[in-house]
Amino acid sequence: MDGIRRATDSQDSDLFDVLSYIAYARPPLKRVERASTHREAILSQYGNSQRDFLDFVLSQYAAVGESELDDGKLPALLELKYGTPMDAMRELGSVAEIRNTFLGFQRGLYQGENKS
Repeated sequence: MDGIRRATDSQDSDLFDVLSYIAYARPPLKRVERASTHREAILSQYGNSQRDFLDFVLSQYAAVGESELDDGKLPALLELKYGTPMDAMRELGSVAEIRNTFLGFQRGLYQGENKS
């Protein structure tokens, strides 16, 4: 995938934007643009603790890439932000609530993007 990103001069875009560029000639958004464009709409749906965590995740996504949105990255992100799972649960709720928040906010990153 990195070769495709280089060929389309989209190294700072996520795979969705690269494929949209190839399929529909839509100029790809950089991850930082995608995060900032959708940040307020996403965060407005959550309480203060969840907003703080999701803002952190959006920053990681913008800096590192869409791999930060993988469900398997959640434990590492929680550890990076809070130190321990117990500290994360104190701030964000149960494991199920944390996971639902983490997966649920991601739809907002691509809201309204399926139009060709």
